[in-house]
Amino acid sequence: MDPTPSLPRPGLIPLRLARLVLALAAPALLPGRATADGPATPPAAVNTAAVPAPRIESDFYDWYGRHGAVLALQRVLDPEIVLIGDSITHMWGGEPQASIRNGPQAWRDTFGGRAVLNMGFGWDRTQNVLWRLDHGEMEGLRPRLVVLNIGTNNFTATPNAHANSPGEIAEAIGLICGRIQALAPGSRIIVMGVFPRGYAADDPHRAPIRALNALLASSLAGRPGVTFLDIGPRMLGPDGSMPPGMFVDGTHPAERGYQVWGNALLAAGL
Repeated sequence: MDPTPSLPRPGLIPLRLARLVLALAAPALLPGRATADGPATPPAAVNTAAVPAPRIESDFYDWYGRHGAVLALQRVLDPEIVLIGDSITHMWGGEPQASIRNGPQAWRDTFGGRAVLNMGFGWDRTQNVLWRLDHGEMEGLRPRLVVLNIGTNNFTATPNAHANSPGEIAEAIGLICGRIQALAPGSRIIVMGVFPRGYAADDPHRAPIRALNALLASSLAGRPGVTFLDIGPRMLGPDGSMPPGMFVDGTHPAERGYQVWGNALLAAGL
């Protein structure tokens, strides 16, 4: 027997060393952990719609700049009404002003000279709204009414976020209502049903939106201080298609669509 100690062949790692390397590397490979390439990504089983997150998508405006503008306005404005949502709310009107306004006449007809704070952010999902509420928005405000219109972007998958199911989105909207009620206990909340998308009645967006709105109608029924308002059917023709002039692009309302929304809010006690 050769008494010379055996050495690992060149290019091979001893088994114990390999195990150590894998053990040290494993935490970085687990879902939910931050890596050198970016922030933590929630595990697949986590409902991402309910995990607060700052800006996810880039859009036509400065997301963090608008967040700062909302915080600044809160110090000088005592709003009677607060609108919270995505680009559909963002591009209606009011302060902070947006570079795109698709419903200026409907805004005037609906709100007149009332003090309104528009917390709509283009491309926002439910997780973005949760983050904004956790980072100062609504803090110290006591509006009579809060109108929430969020969730449509959660159906869209991008390289930055996967699509959510109707159940996941409904859960997140319930959490948002809870955040609002904790920040402004005396405020009434109107939760809007997600507006229809796609010009044709059989557009693939329609079914998940109907499912979400049905879940919201059920889950929010009887919740103190919260009213669910679904005006989607009023934005469609008898055959389920979008009438001309109701939407700009099959997702964002035109002036006519905002008039439908405004009239519904007025009828609901705005």
